[in-house]
Amino acid sequence: MSEPARSPDHEFHPERWIALAALLFAGFMNLIDVTIVNVALPSLQANLGATSTQIEWVVAAYILAFALGLLPFGRLGDRVGRKRIFLLGVAGFTLFSALCGLAPTIGTLIVARVLQGLAGAMMMPQVLAIVQVAFPPNERGLAFSLFGLTAGLASVTGPLAGGLLIEADLGGLDWRPIFLVNIPIGIAVILGGRRYVPALAGNPALRNDWGGMLIAAVSIFLLVFPLIEGRTYGWPLWAFASIAASAAGFAAFYVYEASRARRGLSEILPVALLRNGNFVVGVLLTTIFFSGVAGFFMVLAVFLQSGFGFTPLESGLTTVPFPLGVLIASVLSGRANGRWPKQRLVLGSLVLVAGMLALQVVVSGVHDEVDHWLFVAPLLACGFGMGVGISSLFQTVLAGVPARDAGSGSGALQSFQQIGAGVGVALCGQIFFSTVATELAGGAAQHPSFVAGMQNALIYEAAAFLLAALLVVFLKAPPSFAAQSGARPPHAAPVEV
Repeated sequence: MSEPARSPDHEFHPERWIALAALLFAGFMNLIDVTIVNVALPSLQANLGATSTQIEWVVAAYILAFALGLLPFGRLGDRVGRKRIFLLGVAGFTLFSALCGLAPTIGTLIVARVLQGLAGAMMMPQVLAIVQVAFPPNERGLAFSLFGLTAGLASVTGPLAGGLLIEADLGGLDWRPIFLVNIPIGIAVILGGRRYVPALAGNPALRNDWGGMLIAAVSIFLLVFPLIEGRTYGWPLWAFASIAASAAGFAAFYVYEASRARRGLSEILPVALLRNGNFVVGVLLTTIFFSGVAGFFMVLAVFLQSGFGFTPLESGLTTVPFPLGVLIASVLSGRANGRWPKQRLVLGSLVLVAGMLALQVVVSGVHDEVDHWLFVAPLLACGFGMGVGISSLFQTVLAGVPARDAGSGSGALQSFQQIGAGVGVALCGQIFFSTVATELAGGAAQHPSFVAGMQNALIYEAAAFLLAALLVVFLKAPPSFAAQSGARPPHAAPVEV
């Protein structure tokens, strides 16, 4: 597969919308894998005779490997060609999904999940980078809104699909189809991607920044690991020491990258981006925004299943209004054609605040039974807010990233998206589980204890999205298409691969 050099900064390919379908399916396959596993954990634990710690690592191993791999693989795509790394990532993800589904022991499964996470980190930075480079500015709004739709649907489809697959017990395979279902999807993405995804040129002048990779990997590990494991061990001193050390590591990373920039050497994350106030604010905003998303779905699943006896399928069905809201928002955001990105981001965040507060009112009225119909309107509103917010977020933050650095920029953004997810799961989980434990220890019954835990967790959710809305004030709106070019550029010729 060759990727000849190209002169234009942006490649506007006539088949880019078909290519986008392949990119979105890859993104969906990766995102759904994060959520689909959660509903299968009890079955998986019983089937493989795993301990509770081992079960936690089935989830944690993927998140950690994915977070560690995003920056280096994003930069690798910038260097050798994004299509090439994208297809290698999809192939690896498909292969390691099969290994997960066929794993005979819990140890094999955890190793397979590490490999699967690394493969996901290969393909995901390329998805946003290819969209950023291959689409003209007047079409990126719709493209990013479809990415937002994919993220929203995956966040809720995972538990629903997992519940359906486990309940069907296909071929007596129990939990294994939740991984094996990725095989046909992955093969379809490889075939479609090889044919339609544009072969954008890499930049062979870039060199591997091994020191930057090592410092970034260690810093991310020091932050993400205690966020994943801290609550399990009762938040010991080493967890806080690790988080503090990660801050020192990120500072060292900046100093190291600035030193390489002064010497004209390649950087894993260009220091120009680290000095770009808009990008830094966008990274912070992304971290906070996704901390709310990840934390919310974790505690909602526990609230419904552990607190009130919902099955995985019933829990998934209860959350169906959320993706419907995302779908509505994505259609409307697409019609906006990239206009008013900051306003849409504020609107999405504030609608999420309103939805979370409405959910708190609903939860406060729960006694011994949960009426899932009362969750419809608040979840629909939350889905709408998420759909409006995500597309505007990526569009706004990545707008100022040069095409040559699109891979590392999107990789960094997604790294902090994963860090935000870890923060949200840690904080929201701590609030929820500590409240439940305190209530139960004080003599409260199970249902009131879970209601109190959910109410307190929803306070964090509303606060996180409110802070995200406030941070938008410090973001610059991306320039309009007319301001950038004044005319629609001609299509580049298709590339034979």
